[in-house]
Amino acid sequence: MFIIKLGGSVITDKSKKECFQQDIVDNLSEEIKKADKDIILVHGAGSFGHILAKKYKLNAGYKYDKQIEGFSATHAMVQKLNTLVLESLQNHRVHAVSIAPHSILRLDNHILDEINYKVFKEYLNKSFTPVTFGDVVLDKKLGFSICSGDFLVKVLADHFKPEKIIFVLDEDGLYTSNPKMDENAEFIDSTTADKLKKLITSLDNHADVTMGMKGKIDSINEIAGLNIDTILLNGNKPERLYKALIGEKIKGTIVYGDNR
Repeated sequence: MFIIKLGGSVITDKSKKECFQQDIVDNLSEEIKKADKDIILVHGAGSFGHILAKKYKLNAGYKYDKQIEGFSATHAMVQKLNTLVLESLQNHRVHAVSIAPHSILRLDNHILDEINYKVFKEYLNKSFTPVTFGDVVLDKKLGFSICSGDFLVKVLADHFKPEKIIFVLDEDGLYTSNPKMDENAEFIDSTTADKLKKLITSLDNHADVTMGMKGKIDSINEIAGLNIDTILLNGNKPERLYKALIGEKIKGTIVYGDNR
């Protein structure tokens, strides 16, 4: 079994509100069907969730009544994105079913308090593809907060121990710095958890351009501690997803689990 994370930067244009990248998602759905593997699919919120979540400061927890409106609106937006992803998968004969995080888990000051893993297992056993996503959720201490797609990948990996984790990005993989802003950024084709920790430290000095990737690296570092390999690849080259799923070598970054 594999866990795939479709990044918000791949399935949406983050610079434009509610901008779904239909062609890209359709191409990825086709490759997922062709690979014919047991998969839990997680996707980011992209331009459907981040703008409203930031506007209402939802990750800081419940502070004022207007946030209730923001919580509801943000959930509606990410649910809309989830429906678009489901439609693409189903149009390519992937039997996808939606599992909304707000209905199956709760956080406690951003830390997992409870989650219903059983529903994922039951769908997998019946040959469905569970699809979950970054969402706003209840938080025991804060009232509510944000459950990111990267966080979901981490907790699902800890429970299900998949063969591999695959992060689908809008870049070829990991770099020593942001390749969109640094022409001297060096591509990393493989690395380990120990080396990742050094990379995280170096990114601390460039937080203005790398916070999104830094958070992702933090999650991948924790996944490596579970002795699970993680592959990062470019979703704009959809054939790479298929090849990664069937075990072929691709251009991408592999982060080896701690057992390597």
